[in-house]
Amino acid sequence: MLSIVWEQVQNPILYALPFFGVFIAIEVVLLRVAGEHETRGGYSAVDTRTSLTMGMGALVFMTLFKFLTMVLFVIMWTYLAPWHIPSNTWWSWLLLFVVVDFTWYCNHRFSHRVRIGWAAHQAHHSSQYFNLGTALRQKWNPWSEAIFWLPLPLLGFTPWTIYVAFGFNLIYQFFSHTETIGQLPRPIEFVFNTPSHHRVHHGSDPEYLDRNYGGILIVWDRMFGTFQRELHTPTYGLTTPVDTHNVFKLQYHEYGKIIADVRRADRWRDKIGYIVCPPGWAPRQAPAQCEGAGNESGGFERCATRTA
Repeated sequence: MLSIVWEQVQNPILYALPFFGVFIAIEVVLLRVAGEHETRGGYSAVDTRTSLTMGMGALVFMTLFKFLTMVLFVIMWTYLAPWHIPSNTWWSWLLLFVVVDFTWYCNHRFSHRVRIGWAAHQAHHSSQYFNLGTALRQKWNPWSEAIFWLPLPLLGFTPWTIYVAFGFNLIYQFFSHTETIGQLPRPIEFVFNTPSHHRVHHGSDPEYLDRNYGGILIVWDRMFGTFQRELHTPTYGLTTPVDTHNVFKLQYHEYGKIIADVRRADRWRDKIGYIVCPPGWAPRQAPAQCEGAGNESGGFERCATRTA
């Protein structure tokens, strides 16, 4: 029984791990040769060690997440899906990769624009370095992905194929975390998420905040108005750095801040606002923390993300 379950939930990322190590080593050598090893696009030993620790923890939580969601997805696919899409044709896999990438865009945007989602995702943005090691600095709270994957088994996609497609999506994204690759040919830059586009996404500069959410494809950002081309080398990390290498604080400190804000708020709409509004949101009567003036009806103000 366990072997059958394992066949269903095994992660392509597990097989990619040795290659990740090889490419990180190659990048370190290239940066040393270029004399840029200690730059923000280079490597710091303690920062890289933190990223690797967070990556190993993420594998554990991701495996647990898959076991829990697989049961639900199989039930939905078996009893509720009006049809079943075959898993042995090229077109069904191509369609699945596109659909999974779109759900990644939606989930990624949610994770930046809704504070409870940002509380989980901010750990990935906590490094002030940008390199292939940073790609492994993953969250330990992948709960929001299940929400955005819920329609997929209902659409008829076989549950195990969803995890495989997402695994390859993350493998692709690993290679976008580097400064050793400049701008690629324009047709590639137009369609795909490239290192140039993803450097923008990790920037904390005002013009780069909340941009370029795409996983494999950047066309979603172009379609929905969240695209920003690279204008200059970004300042990486959170707008307010956490300044710690404690992996538990990096993973969970924002949840603690949400709890403190909710307890401090007097009105229920303010308590809810601290959870579902963008990071940095504050009630109108609180000291100004946001760029906008809010609206008259709800008193909610929209703020820049990537605050610590």
